[in-house]
Amino acid sequence: MGRHSLPDDYADDGSGDRSPPRRRRTVVIATMLVLAIAAGTAVAAQGGLLSFSKSCGDSAVRLSVVASPDIAPAVRAIADKAREDEVRTDGRCLDVSVLARDSYKVADTLSRNTRAPDFQVWLPDSDLWVDRAKGTGDGVPVTAGDSVATSPVAVAMVPSAAKGLGWPKRKYTWAELTAAVMESDKVRLGSADPARSAASLIALASIGASSEKEGDDSGTRVAATAKLLAQRMSDSDSQVLSTLAQSDSGAERGNPRRNQAVLLSEQAAFTHNAASSGGDGLDVFYPKDGAPLLNYPYMLVDDAGMGTPESRAAMRFMTLLGEPGPQAVLAKHGFRDADGTAGPDVVSAAGGRKPQPYATAAEAPDAKVLQQTLGMWTITVQSARLTTVVDASGSMATIVPGRNQSRMDVTKASLIQALDQFTPNDEIGLWEFATSLDGTRDYRRLVPAARLGDPVKGGGTHRQKLSGAFAALQPVPGGATGLYDTILASYKDAQATYAKGKFNAVVILTDGSNQDDLSISRSALIAELRRIADPERPVPLLAIAVGPEADREELNEVAKVTGGGGYQVIDPAEIQTVILQAIMTAGQSGHAAQG
Repeated sequence: MGRHSLPDDYADDGSGDRSPPRRRRTVVIATMLVLAIAAGTAVAAQGGLLSFSKSCGDSAVRLSVVASPDIAPAVRAIADKAREDEVRTDGRCLDVSVLARDSYKVADTLSRNTRAPDFQVWLPDSDLWVDRAKGTGDGVPVTAGDSVATSPVAVAMVPSAAKGLGWPKRKYTWAELTAAVMESDKVRLGSADPARSAASLIALASIGASSEKEGDDSGTRVAATAKLLAQRMSDSDSQVLSTLAQSDSGAERGNPRRNQAVLLSEQAAFTHNAASSGGDGLDVFYPKDGAPLLNYPYMLVDDAGMGTPESRAAMRFMTLLGEPGPQAVLAKHGFRDADGTAGPDVVSAAGGRKPQPYATAAEAPDAKVLQQTLGMWTITVQSARLTTVVDASGSMATIVPGRNQSRMDVTKASLIQALDQFTPNDEIGLWEFATSLDGTRDYRRLVPAARLGDPVKGGGTHRQKLSGAFAALQPVPGGATGLYDTILASYKDAQATYAKGKFNAVVILTDGSNQDDLSISRSALIAELRRIADPERPVPLLAIAVGPEADREELNEVAKVTGGGGYQVIDPAEIQTVILQAIMTAGQSGHAAQG
């Protein structure tokens, strides 16, 4: 992602950065390409990297590309043209097949499998899916190249709604535009599921950042926006377009199932308008605080496992996509170039009119912000039921470097902070563990899971009671880490108290490995968890290794059989962010609530 610019006749006078440098991404593919070029122009002329007229025969190098559905038609057209022109790599014709597949599905497949898939190149619509694909680091490796195209994320509206909000002359920030839509009784806002749509997630993160700049430090506005979107959510970007009012007739405007505005990429609006007739096209608001870009990164999948011909072919196709001819094909499909620059035809066809859009540099949300936004989305639109299990062994008294606080103190503060992210409908309980805390048991249930908003005996709410229990946690002097028995007991308890319709999970935090010699073994624990895990009543185990001595790989091995995963934080202050990340990852992987 990054910055974008527009031709002068589409920009506000003197505003913004009109010639941003092309963003260079990972150096791995670039270095490989430089080495290939350095091998000699003579090699290219004699047998590779050029187009020849002789028949390809059976010597073609076949390359399989999986691309986001929006860019797949353009990439397929480029591949077909390359095949027709007999474009070559190392003297052999380049034969590229292109398959459209949702980016979130590919990311999930790559993160959960170790065997290389049946494609060598992946073109998602955003590098946020690359972070998702890397997951806990145990899946299929991917290597990032440059962006091949971009498209800004904006708010598209049917003409009557856009005109009612002052389009195209009225300027709004993300926060102002969202507020104006939410306050209008004539404009219904829809989006695709942010867990499945990069455009929707980036837009939601942009709304949050914009609202925070305007004084909404509590996140109230973005949470309200998430709630509203959840009521009008579609599964995918293509489906959200079908929710728009089909005309400006009174019947369509009054239909409660129809939206008048949607969070969308410019390219999606371009494609929609191209298929529309008459005056049914969309108008687009580009928020003045910046429209972040979908950036379509070129990814090699398991490049270490590729043969030399396939690897060279993949590099050849990457350079081909950046050449003028293919870039013109991408522009005809509504895409901007890798720098975010677009011609006036793309902008006007997508629904932009002077002064929309503005030549304003967009601050793209970083990976951490996107993770937090998706975690917020998950727990805002779907209530959670969590059993929080905290290590109280003696090692939790260890001082955290640079903080002059113990691991337990920092952990407690982070848990209390994380508690603010949950709604009154979420249910959370607390266990602690060490060794022999309750007779021969290594664990002790401190606070049963209950709704955070429920009143408790003596006054106050369950949230306040739980916050007090977090604050009261103390390391047990001399206590060891009774991890395995605790995992099994807390998991069985979560299954027994499963709350239908909620996201159920066990969140366990530990700074060490199992130290109870009398407990169940690791192999027996994994076997038992695998046996009792119920896909119809999923309870993913979200295991967080706190500090450098904790073994994330061990935790991940145990947790993954439940549909969860292992995570590591060196500084316990990061626990809040990792909990949200873990919840999001488990929910995205299909371990959400069952209706």
